[in-house]
Amino acid sequence: MASTMASGLHLATARPYASSSRRAFRLGATILGYDDKVVSWAKLASSCHLSCMLPFRGISLSSGVKLDKPGTKAMSEASQSRPSSGLPIDLRGKRAFVAGVADDNGYGWAIAKSLAAAGAEILVGTWVPVLNIFETSLRRGKFDESRVLPDGSVMEISKVYPLDAVYDNPDDVPEDVKTNKRYAGSSKWTVQEVAESVKQDFGSIDILVHSLANGPEVTKPLLETSRRGYLAAISASSYSYVSLLKHFVPIMNPGGSSISLTYIASERIIPGYGGGMSSAKAALESDTRVLAFEAGRKNKIRVNAISAGPLRSRAAKAIGFIDMMIEYSLANAPLQKELSADEVGNTAAFLASPLASAITGAVIYVDNGLNAMGVGVDSPLFESLDIPKDKH
Repeated sequence: MASTMASGLHLATARPYASSSRRAFRLGATILGYDDKVVSWAKLASSCHLSCMLPFRGISLSSGVKLDKPGTKAMSEASQSRPSSGLPIDLRGKRAFVAGVADDNGYGWAIAKSLAAAGAEILVGTWVPVLNIFETSLRRGKFDESRVLPDGSVMEISKVYPLDAVYDNPDDVPEDVKTNKRYAGSSKWTVQEVAESVKQDFGSIDILVHSLANGPEVTKPLLETSRRGYLAAISASSYSYVSLLKHFVPIMNPGGSSISLTYIASERIIPGYGGGMSSAKAALESDTRVLAFEAGRKNKIRVNAISAGPLRSRAAKAIGFIDMMIEYSLANAPLQKELSADEVGNTAAFLASPLASAITGAVIYVDNGLNAMGVGVDSPLFESLDIPKDKH
């Protein structure tokens, strides 16, 4: 998820370590030799004006355990001798709440990472049933490699909040959920309560990210989807965004930005993406436009959506045909390459920055151009045409 370090970076590692109430352990030091995502990360790094001397605060988990940030620093030789060129994505002094981070291989994590690389402070909301797994993975260093930022430092998460965005307030929570063992040990996890907790802990935020979706009947064709399954998809995948904005906008600073994630199934037929999920994404995009007007006029908040291409995330794998969709995109998109989560993350960083100060109510496609295609050029019908193709 990170990139190969560019030449001219001098890394200084100060024996990173992590501590908990029970034991102390050392984390890995400098991590080099990443994959081909060097372009997107390198560009972000060169334009962010990041300082290797930023305070190394810790990761505050909902359970109260604190993970000290490893003292790994990076310094660009070139940046020390001359000013940076180009337009900076500078989010220093900004605070972001990213709802829907449960591991390190989805778009939510990538967005958090790009915002952190641009200087923003990161808070995350994690679905209650997987909260313990996520926090344990953080404590044990499972995500250490993917937390590394372009400057060699590590993404810090100031606090992890338990969150279930299906419920607006405690009165909405049914008794069987309250007594469910998956929710045992967690409290204040409805949308209203989380917003109140963030206000109490930090006062305000500048950036709100909605990276949530769930359709219990997603594998069923729409004609076989129950009313309950359809409404559950709408509730978890689109109304949850309305609820988040409703409760977080009052603590967002004027000029702030809100971003959600959508999918091309909102406007094109994607067989297999069922259970009302295509309808939920269409509702999310429609709501984006209405919310942009309402939040813009009342609170000076920008509201946009990113329509992201297919990614091999844990959530996408549950649908069952993600590999096929990635292969289809490679064969038919104008840009024949696999989409990286970083590319979506970097787009979010741009939308959250002052560089996008006039963009609101928009759906931005980050899918290698697949949305622009009217036909699949890998069809035998086009064999006689001289269409350039890459081998992949």
